[in-house]
Amino acid sequence: MSGLLMINELNEHMTKLAEGVRLMAKYGKEFAEAERAYKVELSQEALKLRDKGLPVTLIDKVIYGSCADKRFKRDVAEVMYKTAQENVNATKLRIRILDAQISREWGRNGPND
Repeated sequence: MSGLLMINELNEHMTKLAEGVRLMAKYGKEFAEAERAYKVELSQEALKLRDKGLPVTLIDKVIYGSCADKRFKRDVAEVMYKTAQENVNATKLRIRILDAQISREWGRNGPND
């Protein structure tokens, strides 16, 4: 592979990395918001069940069924965040590999040091 092609590929990966970091921030915020909404609904539902006279020992078992939708949204947001994080890590690895290849082939004295 020629030096120019490798540098162009490196630049493409750098652009992908920047986009991946932006996506990671977006999904991280969505995950945090979903987590907050889930915890708030969980707390509110626990208080409602307690006010209705449900024994405290049973609230923990009943509450998760009534908050399943928020929990699902939280779990989906977490998966999206972790997927974006893995994408960033994979892109960084590609960049390191390509950078090492460029260094080997185009070291200080040009091609084939």
